[in-house]
Amino acid sequence: MVRFAVILVLCCFQFHELKAAADTKQKQTYIVHMSKSDMPPTFAQHRHWYDSSLKSVSDSAEIIYSYDTIIHGFSARLTQEEAAALEARHGIVSIFPEVRYELHTTRTPEFLGLDGSDGLLPQSDSESEVVIGVLDTGVWPESKSFDDTGLGSVPASWRGKCEESKTFGASSCNKKIIGARFFSRGYEANFGPVDEDKESRSPRDDDGHGTHTASTAAGSAVSDASLFGYASGTARGMAPRARVAAYKVCWIGGCFSSDILAGMEMAVNDGVHVLSLSLGGSNADYYRDAVAVGAFGAMAKGILVSCSAGNAGPSAYSLSNVAPWITTVGAGTLDRDFPAYVTLGNGKNFTGASLYSGKPLPDKTVPVIYAHNASNMSNGNLCMMGTLVPERVAGKIVLCDRGVNPRVQKGSVVRQAGGLGMILMNTASNGEELVADAHLLPATAVGLKTGEAIKDYLFSDPNPTATIVFGGTKVGIQPSPVVSAFSSRGPNAITPSILKPDLIAPGVNILAGWSGAVAPTGLSVDSRRVPFNIISGTSMSCPHVSGLAALVKGAHPTWTPAAIRSALMTTAYTVYKSGHRLQDAATGKTSTPFDHGAGHVDPIKALDPGLIYDISIEDYLNFLCSLNYTSSQIAVLSKSNFTCGDGESSTSKATYSVTNLNYPSFAAPFKAGSNVLKYTRTVTNVGGAGTYKVTVSSPSESVKIVVEPEELSFGAVNEKKTYKVTFTSTSMSSTETSSFGRLEWSDGKHVVGSPIAISWA
Repeated sequence: MVRFAVILVLCCFQFHELKAAADTKQKQTYIVHMSKSDMPPTFAQHRHWYDSSLKSVSDSAEIIYSYDTIIHGFSARLTQEEAAALEARHGIVSIFPEVRYELHTTRTPEFLGLDGSDGLLPQSDSESEVVIGVLDTGVWPESKSFDDTGLGSVPASWRGKCEESKTFGASSCNKKIIGARFFSRGYEANFGPVDEDKESRSPRDDDGHGTHTASTAAGSAVSDASLFGYASGTARGMAPRARVAAYKVCWIGGCFSSDILAGMEMAVNDGVHVLSLSLGGSNADYYRDAVAVGAFGAMAKGILVSCSAGNAGPSAYSLSNVAPWITTVGAGTLDRDFPAYVTLGNGKNFTGASLYSGKPLPDKTVPVIYAHNASNMSNGNLCMMGTLVPERVAGKIVLCDRGVNPRVQKGSVVRQAGGLGMILMNTASNGEELVADAHLLPATAVGLKTGEAIKDYLFSDPNPTATIVFGGTKVGIQPSPVVSAFSSRGPNAITPSILKPDLIAPGVNILAGWSGAVAPTGLSVDSRRVPFNIISGTSMSCPHVSGLAALVKGAHPTWTPAAIRSALMTTAYTVYKSGHRLQDAATGKTSTPFDHGAGHVDPIKALDPGLIYDISIEDYLNFLCSLNYTSSQIAVLSKSNFTCGDGESSTSKATYSVTNLNYPSFAAPFKAGSNVLKYTRTVTNVGGAGTYKVTVSSPSESVKIVVEPEELSFGAVNEKKTYKVTFTSTSMSSTETSSFGRLEWSDGKHVVGSPIAISWA
């Protein structure tokens, strides 16, 4: 039996820090980090010490969760005054307020080159020994994506279980779903008991998001899968023979960090090998970010942590999850589209996108009106609840602006007001990117330019008319992939010298399993139920990487998390087969490493990367020292008494440099008064003997890039070689703020690529 290190994959959700109440007597949940080694000898167990420390500042407070694997400490409800008093006690490293997180395929395997490539992939028992844990909204066990036909016995190393309840019986688990638990104490401490009339207090998924991400990562192959006939084909996850363990940590009111940390800890203790969380962090220092803290603990146990970049694009500095021990995944498109054509009364035709499957519009054109002109409210253009005047809308197609409320809800508002159809127009932030939805009435989404053209027609014609015709599923769309407009972008706001995102993966219009408890739109007025749904987000790109990381780990069981991430990054591509560079849906122009990182994932090449960039725990600790973190701040992450200057290779703070972290990419942010940046990297040979030669491309004449040496010769596997890169800023134009390039090592067989992002303050 192949032994696997644990892989932990975290993905996308935005989160909000719970604001402390103005009244310091009002309680809120805090995460308390303890120094485990400082426990007084009078206590036999750490839990007793934690409880005693808590009781010393509060007679009524009780521990919500006690942690010992991902972090050391506990969570509890405290007033601000009690939290301050507790923080002053011996053995307390730090106390931070709880954070609330919110929720942010048939074509994918073929698009990634996995379909028909079974001979290149680990299809033996090694893959079926991998357990992928999913921290999300739970799981719908009846989904065909979790059929266990052909799977052998549950891995002997598995220590987890299925928690039974009135909505989740023992038979809900099988040889595919081998574990299922739920965590609600943190949520209930804020909102009271889970309302079981609205959601299941069990691992059952009433939302759909958890089932979608789990089946994307490891769903079994299901033939004839589709959403209302759209995207029909065989649906399968990235690692279809892997097992699934579901950890429900997200509820109607959000996902709370105390529950998330408890779920992470339980999953690791259960024996998962891959853990996929569609959750995200904020732009907070790493020691204040609960996901980054938990991810560091997971990484220290051999766990690969992958998070989605977020859905706040295309704005710059919109990334979340930028810690270097996290693999940050952005979203790209597939080569598949769902066209819906708009024909105007003046004879002009435009293409949009839709998943509508009901009764079509009349063959002839019907009246069309701009929502702003069908409302008495200033925000009527957004088609929000109660904003449309039925007398102005009845029997017409309504042009609505995208933004604020959900896209499908806008169509529901139009329908309730008596409208026949809807054209949903992108704003400048969405550009020309089209996201398809299973609308409740005939509707299509159109890009900004198309929307403006339609709006011009409405304003110029006294009796404007239109109709919408639905074109089904089209494949072979080019160019593809294109970086999605919503995918969050760099630069890295916390550590500019670490380039993020790391790479992109499919995240637009992804078909995967769905919950039987909720409609494909998620709207309460939608009575439809479907076994598969098509949705978009970096939450969808993350589980793609979760499954692909499991495949790479299956092929290379001794590789570290950093080695796996390196393999995925250095083999990612940035150029189409046509020779043109990846495009950005938001601008229609060439995308940059701030948009796509190292490029689009290529799993087949990742199995044989040639060279890898490895990173040890000590390397990460030295990185934290380079940030001038204090010993207590480092202890929050490392759970140890590490002090900068400790260790054989670290003798003083002067030796620490952010640019020396052995990352597979290069970010060179020049500040005023600084014109030279030096980087050191070490590569490990995982291919055969050979000599690698370097090539560097940089379109800017404002910076000189020198690599020393220019050749690296390897005679054996696992041999290491070190090289240095010097960036020298010369002269630049007054308008130049950034420049992008690429560094590649090649032995004639392998190409080991690293993106370069240069910026000037």
